[in-house]
Amino acid sequence: MYPVSEAFLRAVQENTRRYYWTGRITTKGGAVYPFGYEDIVKGSGYIFAQCCGSAEIELGTVYAAEMGVTLFSQVDRYTLDGAKVELFYHLRVEGGGFEEVPMGIFEVSEANRRLHCLELKAYDYMLRFEKSFNGFESVGNAWAFLELCCKACGVEIENTQGEIEGMPNGRELLSIYPENDIGTYRDVLFFVGQVLGGFFCINRRGRLELRKYGAEPVLEVQGRHRFSSSFSDFITRYTAVSSTNLRTQTAEYYGLEVDDGLTMNLGVNPLLQFGLEETRRQLCGNILADLAAVNYVPFDSSTIGNPALDLGDVLTFTGGQADGEQMTCITSFQCRIGGRQSLKCVGKNPRLAQAKSKNDKNISGLLNQIEAGKVGIHTFTNASAYVVAEDRVR
Repeated sequence: MYPVSEAFLRAVQENTRRYYWTGRITTKGGAVYPFGYEDIVKGSGYIFAQCCGSAEIELGTVYAAEMGVTLFSQVDRYTLDGAKVELFYHLRVEGGGFEEVPMGIFEVSEANRRLHCLELKAYDYMLRFEKSFNGFESVGNAWAFLELCCKACGVEIENTQGEIEGMPNGRELLSIYPENDIGTYRDVLFFVGQVLGGFFCINRRGRLELRKYGAEPVLEVQGRHRFSSSFSDFITRYTAVSSTNLRTQTAEYYGLEVDDGLTMNLGVNPLLQFGLEETRRQLCGNILADLAAVNYVPFDSSTIGNPALDLGDVLTFTGGQADGEQMTCITSFQCRIGGRQSLKCVGKNPRLAQAKSKNDKNISGLLNQIEAGKVGIHTFTNASAYVVAEDRVR
């Protein structure tokens, strides 16, 4: 949660509140265009962010936050390519003053001119990491890779070197082998995030920040603060991880002593390929220790809104059908400017962990056929070129 005062937390939970939004557009040429709440077309503004997909908890994710707004403005849209947009929320607190909360920094990707309005769509700095990565056969710890990515893409790091190196896998020497699936700096961040047992996001100051799933609630959402809500009847929790070892062509499995929950599949992580078996076991064990903090009830709720809430914040819900003793986590949110805030936590059911999907069954069937010799793959190379015209050519 963004650090706010106790007066703000009290005011944001009242039945009525006084607030307004402001913003500022800064073009690449240095021109600044501030706008107020009266300049925003009612119902047009929103901020959407997520740290997981639509189905389950994920590690190492690098999702970009999206912002959209329509303004009563005559700014030339052709000057807004790559312009910076900042949004601020102002809430009246005790004593009559207004407390300001920054809502993020975004870069314009699309600007459309209507008759009287300017329609903007923008994303945060995570898209800057969509640059081709050519640092193959690189060696270093997690901080070295983060520093390399941020310097190459022009983004500052929120976490300090001490914080990163103080994490369980923070001081381990990591290596990238030549044959890998890394295409961009964003891919590098994804694999580093997996090793560190967290996820990446761009915070409100426009800096890259690594966050981890926690177990300490930061806020209680009462029944009177919700317009609607839906809670699952199970608790998502992980008790094992699996990682593919390319050298041995096997999927290595690491579980807790009591392994009765979900398994997180890390896939083929290039940073987890080199080293002794004991080193891989230690790295995956540390990842599992961080993942074991996930003990959340999936939910979907429409609330009165608290702009100070962030991705990864652990909440408790009380009132109505909510169970006040269980925790949940914000894996995605949509904050409407002048409207409601939607919060969501995704997760799989541990009771269905052994059930295979149709795709899993199809893949298993193909693998069985290959092992039985029913499927063969042959590669042919033409000795000379063939001209394909009107006549059939075999």
